[in-house]
Amino acid sequence: MSPTTVGVIGIVFMIAVFMTRMPVAYVMAMVGFVGFAMLTSMQGGLNLLAKDLYEVFSSYSLTTIPLFILMGQLAFSSGISTKLYASAYKFFGHTKGGLAIATVSACTAFGAVCGSSAATAATMATVGLPEMRKFGYSDALAAGSVASGGGLGMIMPPSVVLIIYGILTEQSIGKLFMAGIVPAILVTLLFIITITIWCILRPQDGPRGEKFTWKQKLRSLSGMGETLLVFVSVIGGLFFGFFTATEAAGVGVIGVLVVVVVRRQLSWEAFVEALYDTLKSSCMIMMLVAGATVFGKFLAVTRIPFDIAILIGGFNLPPMVVLLMVIMVYFIGGCFMDSLALVMLTVPVFFPLISGLGFDPIWFGIMIVMVTEMGVITPPVGINVYVVYGISRGLDGGAMALETIFKGIAPFMIAVLIGTIILAIFPKLVLFLPNMMY
Repeated sequence: MSPTTVGVIGIVFMIAVFMTRMPVAYVMAMVGFVGFAMLTSMQGGLNLLAKDLYEVFSSYSLTTIPLFILMGQLAFSSGISTKLYASAYKFFGHTKGGLAIATVSACTAFGAVCGSSAATAATMATVGLPEMRKFGYSDALAAGSVASGGGLGMIMPPSVVLIIYGILTEQSIGKLFMAGIVPAILVTLLFIITITIWCILRPQDGPRGEKFTWKQKLRSLSGMGETLLVFVSVIGGLFFGFFTATEAAGVGVIGVLVVVVVRRQLSWEAFVEALYDTLKSSCMIMMLVAGATVFGKFLAVTRIPFDIAILIGGFNLPPMVVLLMVIMVYFIGGCFMDSLALVMLTVPVFFPLISGLGFDPIWFGIMIVMVTEMGVITPPVGINVYVVYGISRGLDGGAMALETIFKGIAPFMIAVLIGTIILAIFPKLVLFLPNMMY
């Protein structure tokens, strides 16, 4: 059999095994090892497996991942999310849909110290859903704003998906972080506009909350001071070149730890739990990276990525049409796969093609994250939807219906789509901050 045929069989077999719910990391590693061994030798396959696993788990750049995850876990355990929500509520709660706007705003702020979509959604669901139910918000608006707002954790730096993309494509993680700031703010504004329009059309879904004086509003900002300080330290240090992304992650962890210790907001039990959750999440991501690395080497030997590039190039399609086709693959794939696994699986295939067409790799990384953000709220996978559903089961009033949650996220999906189109038309919105770094 030709290398291309072996590659196609390997991909089909891998997708079939995915259906059995076997962990994605192990499936990619297994298919990559067996396929590589078939095309070279068993000894070559074993050498590849040993070499790639060692390189992944000894990689200095990958230490960024557990550090940023730990920063988010410490922020969650210390109650920073509650302060962020309380501050946003005092500013926006008195308007129609104000609690939903406060939730989305708090998601953006918490994403600046977390980096995980599911963790952001879980945190804000715990804080925001009880408040919105208390004030009579519809379940659709409440759940939609929380699930969709959680996706902002994927865009707002530090983002785990952007870190993985940077490692796989050998792009500057610092540049990717800077590139994610404007898109995150843009999507936040589009979400706020969506909520406002929703409440104009259906005012009963988002009644006004309590009104606060300006003195109370300004006083509440003290709860955001530590988050802002940590974010400015991490992103500012990256922007001005004071330290690398890995060093920035270390600064972020120390910053959050100092804040929660000085304010006595973290118990020993919560600290141990944060370490345990960090270890669990980091091991999962490291195994995904290792599996994707082995599978990527197998794909390179089969030459499938290059064959795809040659095939598409033969059609003489405009570059934007090719980009649209790739983005559609990410959108459809995001409906069925975890966003992190999807990025690891597809970037080795599509990145050479996109680079060959002359698109900026930093801009393409942000476009991928924008599209996969829709994947975390689209059926049938929609991890954020199930996170919100699971948390709602423990609230007064009982669990929300999954159909209601999916109905609630529909307007927000349109907002993300509009944001993606804007960034596609105006790539300088993504690139001007990274370009200012140099």
